[in-house]
Amino acid sequence: MRSATRVLLVGYDYLVIYLALASLGIQCLAWSVLALILYPLLSETRGRALGRRFNMFAFRGYLASLALSRRFSFDIKDLDALRDAPPLIIAPNHPCLLDALMIFSRLPNVACILKAPLMNNVFLGAGARLARFIRNEPVRHMVHLAVRDVDSGSHLLLFPEGTRTTTCPVNPLSNSVGAIAHQAQVPVQTILIETDSRYLSKGWSVFRVAPMPIHYRVRLGRRFDPPQNTHRFMAELEHYFAHQLVQGSAFYPVNSLPAQPERNLDPPPGLPS
Repeated sequence: MRSATRVLLVGYDYLVIYLALASLGIQCLAWSVLALILYPLLSETRGRALGRRFNMFAFRGYLASLALSRRFSFDIKDLDALRDAPPLIIAPNHPCLLDALMIFSRLPNVACILKAPLMNNVFLGAGARLARFIRNEPVRHMVHLAVRDVDSGSHLLLFPEGTRTTTCPVNPLSNSVGAIAHQAQVPVQTILIETDSRYLSKGWSVFRVAPMPIHYRVRLGRRFDPPQNTHRFMAELEHYFAHQLVQGSAFYPVNSLPAQPERNLDPPPGLPS
């Protein structure tokens, strides 16, 4: 009986992951087509507002569908306190691919700095351009656009690690967040993202299923004043993340979890890995 139950549960886990992935892909592709049409027709202000609002509702629906399966839980209500906050930089740690989606799902006016290849991605690029997301290169132009966006009243999402966490408890931070905060003279709101799974961490295939259930918690961290000395600020920020992600938490960042044998949940033969 236990063996049969386990087989059914593993099958259900596959169903949850693959249905959610398929629905997200179809939704993103459909929105990309529409965004391509709307981009030249709407003013920058209207396109930006529509693109960012769509992100909020679309990703909120996606996370809700995962939570409805009872195989994922998302404690992200703390983000609602930022909805009416003045312009600031939102700086989270980055354990997995769902981090940005969790933040977008609660906030209606968030710009994001994206890696250049993502701006050309068939699923994400057109929507990102409509929402006036910012390409991460060249750096000087990135900083200029980011400062202009914050000056317009937006929140700016920027992952200080630059990529998903690979070094416990946080990667070395890039100077971009300090440089933008210094030039725009806006505060930096830290976000602490915690999970009990390595699902969608660096190197994890989107088609690979993890042991479930999986829990995520997002906490508001310290809000730093606009920095006057960028290098000193970045050292303080890195120390803050390292300390907070290790101390007193019910969850732990992905890469601080002890290595444990996982049941084999790679895709069955015939499916991509």
